[in-house]
Amino acid sequence: MRHQRSRLRLKQKPGHAKMIKRNLVTSLLLYESVRTTKKRAKVIQPVIDRLIHYAKSHSPHTAVRYINRVVTDKNASRKIMEVYCKRYADRTSGLSRITPVGARKGDGASLVDLILVDAVLGSAQEGEQKRSAKNQPSSAKSGLRPAGEKAEAGAKKMKETKTKIEKKDDPKKKSSSKKTAS
Repeated sequence: MRHQRSRLRLKQKPGHAKMIKRNLVTSLLLYESVRTTKKRAKVIQPVIDRLIHYAKSHSPHTAVRYINRVVTDKNASRKIMEVYCKRYADRTSGLSRITPVGARKGDGASLVDLILVDAVLGSAQEGEQKRSAKNQPSSAKSGLRPAGEKAEAGAKKMKETKTKIEKKDDPKKKSSSKKTAS
């Protein structure tokens, strides 16, 4: 009997399942947050813990070779060695968190956010940049014109094109040019 012998596996063919797993691990390491199905998140969660733990406990040369067997991008292995080893130096396990977010609209699959613990997400950085940009004067914001100046420039351009069209299609000038020519 096979009671209590479950394994965390994906339902695809083995090659496809392996690539899905590798790509999800790479994305999570690079972006520190991934939205995926519950089953896929449960499959890659132990892989993330294993990779980071291996990087902390082995020499850098050996760890990079081990990580590159799983990860599909060299920047992800670099990030493990430079960022995650320092961030999780005192933490032995539990490096990622699964947060349910609801069901997918098309097929009803349960979606979750898989987030690295103590992660610095991109939305927090973007929010800080937006706040600092609001505090700067409008001319300092990356060389762009304020909305009022944009509207004035657009209106001026419209007037110029209208006058060009009117000059081109003026019927009085056409008839007078014909009379002088004969």
